[in-house]
Amino acid sequence: MKLFDIFKKKNGEDTAGESRGASDIMALEMYSGMRVVVETPEGQMLFIAKLEDLRGNKARLRQYSDADTNQDMDIHQETEHMYVKLRGYNDRERKAVLIEGIITPGEKHIWEMDELKVIRVENERAFFRLSTDLDAALTTVENEEDRHPCKLLNISVGGAAVGAERRFYKGDRFMLRVKLLEDRPTSIMYCEVLRVIEKKDSWFEYGCQFIDLTEADQEQIARNISVVQRKKREGK
Repeated sequence: MKLFDIFKKKNGEDTAGESRGASDIMALEMYSGMRVVVETPEGQMLFIAKLEDLRGNKARLRQYSDADTNQDMDIHQETEHMYVKLRGYNDRERKAVLIEGIITPGEKHIWEMDELKVIRVENERAFFRLSTDLDAALTTVENEEDRHPCKLLNISVGGAAVGAERRFYKGDRFMLRVKLLEDRPTSIMYCEVLRVIEKKDSWFEYGCQFIDLTEADQEQIARNISVVQRKKREGK
């Protein structure tokens, strides 16, 4: 049996219970170029890709490779076709998007996708979030030398949750510095506070979105998240 054949979509299978209010095929074109997390139906992350060349209910996924693991190549070489879900974020609408369909391997790092359906559109980010408990530091925009210790609670391609004693308010911005991997350079992200949760003992938790990230910055964050997740899964 080929790898992940157990995730093939069964003939006639339907996704009962999912909201289909946004499943108009014509709406798919607006998601061209969107970065997505590709998951099994059970929610296991397979890889991160860019959704390209949408045409009707077909598209192409350009998989981001990771120099630290051959897992992406193993999936590509050993899979005939697979039923998956895509989680992404549409910057134009500022909404999270959940898409389903069937992927088939093409040339290196390319997947052909068929039977696309938009399952759900929500007012929140839906990128894969990696839970963490990492020491980090933040600085205000006004004074980058004034560093405050903080904890990185979780991170995704689009944003992060941060805990700190420093008081911020919704709409405030700061620079977040964190080393996701010991053998990688420190990542520096420009963040805007979207949510504030006040905890006990003068401790605050902030839900933040990244802003002004370049395509290269986003891809590097995605790769680092993928490597950290793999190491967690392997118990390293």
